[in-house]
Amino acid sequence: MNRHITIRVVYSILFMSFIIPAPAQTGFDADRAFDDLIAQCDLGTREPNSVGAKAAVKYFQSVLEPLADEFYLQNFDMQDPYADRQLNLTNIIARFQPEKTQRIILCAHWDTRPRAEYDRTYPDKPMLGANDGASGVAVLLEIARNLQRKTTDPGIDIILFDGEDYGKPQDLQHYLLGSRYYVKHLYKPVAQLVILLDMVGDENLTIKIDPVSYQSAPGVMEEIWSLAADIGYDQFRLELGSGMYDDHVPFIERGIPAIDIIDFEYPGPDNAYWHTHNDTPDKCSPESLEAVGNTLLIWLYQQ
Repeated sequence: MNRHITIRVVYSILFMSFIIPAPAQTGFDADRAFDDLIAQCDLGTREPNSVGAKAAVKYFQSVLEPLADEFYLQNFDMQDPYADRQLNLTNIIARFQPEKTQRIILCAHWDTRPRAEYDRTYPDKPMLGANDGASGVAVLLEIARNLQRKTTDPGIDIILFDGEDYGKPQDLQHYLLGSRYYVKHLYKPVAQLVILLDMVGDENLTIKIDPVSYQSAPGVMEEIWSLAADIGYDQFRLELGSGMYDDHVPFIERGIPAIDIIDFEYPGPDNAYWHTHNDTPDKCSPESLEAVGNTLLIWLYQQ
């Protein structure tokens, strides 16, 4: 993830009450998703231009290309703002039922941070990013397996963004590199809604409402949070959290409704593991991945 921006919220959220029988499990395999999280971390750090990043692209392609109806590597280059070199970046795009005009984008960032600036021991070394990077991707890879087995009514685009976490603190223009590029080169038919997953693996998962997302698509958030409660997942909390500057923002700026499903309390309100070398698989859990992945899949099948 990402930076936390301060937003004054001057309205109250009124959540609709949905009467939905608790649905059956979708087939989302939390253990297999957790294996995907570990597999990404086993590749090493995955910051742009790294050996781990190149290996990660091959890994994502090996999983997604056989599952999707269309698969693309959206490669792009840019000047490194902090060094005399080019950054080689790749967005991973897997499209399901690409002929459908009614579409939803599910996305996460796959890159990891090239520095762990809040770590007391090695702040200048790249971080592993088990939660901040690998967790959202792991959920989407498992969702892709389910979409190949059972389609949804809307077409789905799964996009893994590169370069989300490249910028230095306060240098917001050099974050969100992959999503900024994508919104300038949209694949058609263009999706009408974007759902971003970020930092969803914390074993102490607490997903609050991002005010930026709520301003963009309040009804979608109300549906998903209410559905999670109906299923019995108490990780989704009906309370306001921090306003997020994340990969959903470029879409909102383009006029496409977008929400961020994120736990920005890792492992608690002090966010002590964020952008440190403590962001490792042992701080994450399959149960957290299931709460997010199963809820989202059930919601998608209801559309």
